[in-house]
Amino acid sequence: MKSLPLGLRYISLLDRTGGLLDFSVDRLDSWTPAMGALWLHFDLTDQEAIAWLGAREDIDPVAVEALLTTESRPRLTRIGNGALMAFRGVNLNKGAEPDDMIGIRMWVDESRVISTYRRDLRSVDDIADALSKGEGPVGPGSFVASLAEKLVLRMNETVDNLEELIADLEEQVLEGTSRETRFALANLRRQIIALRRYLAPQREALASLVAAKIPWISDSERLQLRETSDRLIRNLEDLDAVRERAAVTQEELQSRLAEQQNIRMYVLSIVAAIFLPLGFLTGLLGINVGGIPGSENPTAFGIFVAILIVLVVLQILYFRTRRWF
Repeated sequence: MKSLPLGLRYISLLDRTGGLLDFSVDRLDSWTPAMGALWLHFDLTDQEAIAWLGAREDIDPVAVEALLTTESRPRLTRIGNGALMAFRGVNLNKGAEPDDMIGIRMWVDESRVISTYRRDLRSVDDIADALSKGEGPVGPGSFVASLAEKLVLRMNETVDNLEELIADLEEQVLEGTSRETRFALANLRRQIIALRRYLAPQREALASLVAAKIPWISDSERLQLRETSDRLIRNLEDLDAVRERAAVTQEELQSRLAEQQNIRMYVLSIVAAIFLPLGFLTGLLGINVGGIPGSENPTAFGIFVAILIVLVVLQILYFRTRRWF
C-alpha cells in the first residue's frame, strides 16, 4: 500500500451512508465538520505522524498524550464532548502469537475519529474495506461500534482455536504423555493468562461505553455495543472454561507421570529386593580369607549357583504370595 503523508495509513471522509467521499491530505487543513465525519488513522512509527498530532491545539492535551503512548490499557475516558478510547485486538499477523495483543487508541467526537497504531490490526483493515464497498460505518458512533464488534469477532476465532487445541491435548494425554504435550499445555496456559489479562479490562471499557450518555452514539449503536460486550463476556467465560480444562489436563498429565515414575521405582525395588541376598552371599563367599566352604571342592561353584537359583525362585514365590507383583 502506498504510504500517505503525515504518517497516515487511512484518511477517509464518511458520507453518512456507509461509504466514502472524495477527500485528500491536501484538504485536511481546510476540513470542517460540515464537510462530513473525518477518520484519520496514524502510524506512530512515523515521526511525521507524532509531530502532526503533537501540534494539534483542537484536541485536549491529555488525549494527544494518550494517542501517542506506546502501550495503554483498554479504557474509556470522557473529555468534554469527545471520548478517549483504547482497545486491544488479537495479533493475527504472520508469525505472531495471538496473546501478543495489538493496541489501538482513538480520539472520537461527533465529527471525527483519530486513531493511532504501531502494528497492523486486521479489524481496522476490515473497516477500510467495508467503507470502500459502501458498507462501512456511517459516523463516529457507528465507527466505534463497528470496530469493537470486529475486534471481538476476531477474538472469537482465537478462542475457538484454543478450544480445539485443548481438546487435542486432552486426547494426547489420554493416549500417553510426551515432552511435546507438556510444552504445548504450558504454552496454552500462558496464552490464556495473557488473553484474560487484556480482555478483562476491555470488557469494562465496553461496559462503560454502553452506559455512558454520549450524544453522538445512537440507540441502535448503543445496542450494537451492548451485544458486542455480551459476546466479549462469553469469550471470557469460554477462556475460563479452557483454562479450567487445561488445569485439569495438566493435573491428569502430572498424575500419569507420577504413576509411571512409581511403576519404574516399584520395578527397581523388586529387582533390588531379589538381588540383595544374592549380592550378600556372593560378597560373603568372595572375601579373601581362609576357611571358605567348598574352596577345595571342584563342584562347589555349581552347587552354589544352584542354591542361588533356588533362592531366587523362593523369593519370587514369596513376592507372588504377598502380591507384590
